[in-house]
Amino acid sequence: MATAKHVLKRFLMMLAGYFIAVLVGLIAVAAIYGGLSSLPNAPNYFDVMGVTPVAVLLLPPLGMFIYFLTIVLTGLQTLIFALIAEFFSLRSFWLHMVFGAAAAVGGFALIWPSVPDDTNPERWADIGIIAAAGIVAGLVYWLIAGRDAGFRRPLFQR
Repeated sequence: MATAKHVLKRFLMMLAGYFIAVLVGLIAVAAIYGGLSSLPNAPNYFDVMGVTPVAVLLLPPLGMFIYFLTIVLTGLQTLIFALIAEFFSLRSFWLHMVFGAAAAVGGFALIWPSVPDDTNPERWADIGIIAAAGIVAGLVYWLIAGRDAGFRRPLFQR
């Protein structure tokens, strides 16, 4: 019974960590685009990306749509990464940050399938921005659920 309770607790921590990490990752995307749009010679569409968070705040259904779309696009690869981390008790924050970046770029590739073939430098900048936001989200996930990863019950309780 205690083992089942521990596994259930780990699954709930994984879910909570994932949902909060997605939210923080989206905030990181908005902050990065907003910051980069103020740089000289920034692409014109960065200005639009800097205004988009304001539109999301003014139109909550749009924000919820973006949030749930992000969950749908990154859910499967994040679940795979989280289960790998749990089964092998991988607790390194660097690994979770790499997993976060890979999941974010994978989700971006699902919504924009021609990304690997696109030689436009602006597209590669988008991939870098999304990966940076995934790194932030991976760190947040590690802070919530990854530090204590592992389905096996510890020998002592904290």
